Amino acid sequence: MRLARETRGIALRDISEQTRISMRYLEAIETDDYRRLPGGIFNRSFIRAYAKFIGYDEQEAIDEYAREQESNNEVAVKPYKSLVYTDTGGSRSPLATLLLAVIILAVLSLLVWVGLHFYQRSAAPKTQPSRTGRQFAPGKSPEDRAREFARAKTDFKEDAHDFSA
Repeated sequence: MRLARETRGIALRDISEQTRISMRYLEAIETDDYRRLPGGIFNRSFIRAYAKFIGYDEQEAIDEYAREQESNNEVAVKPYKSLVYTDTGGSRSPLATLLLAVIILAVLSLLVWVGLHFYQRSAAPKTQPSRTGRQFAPGKSPEDRAREFARAKTDFKEDAHDFSA
């Protein structure tokens, strides 16, 4: 494909700017070094876009890529070893996993409940003691409450009069 591009006088940078494919990937396509490409469907898309831009037959370019991949797979079949750590030791039974999940959920629920309880206690309106120190008892009759209210009102007026003087 490099020859097709050069015969048409198209610069690699122009292709890169128009197709938004990195110069590094375009160079890898021209040298058939497909290991430098990101892999998967991206490879085919990049090859197709490159071939279309230079006027090369897209299907022929994809077929060449597929043949190259088949020959590479036959020559170098190397077992893939994951770089991610996995615990290949004994596996945990499903019952133990379920029990662990239930315990974790119970602890989290308890923490949420305790947090909510303390939040509600701190956000509850604080009752301020009355200035006279008298509080109305809930078990008294309405008449007794009215008398205590009148006494408290009188005390309040006296306090207000003392305060203003």
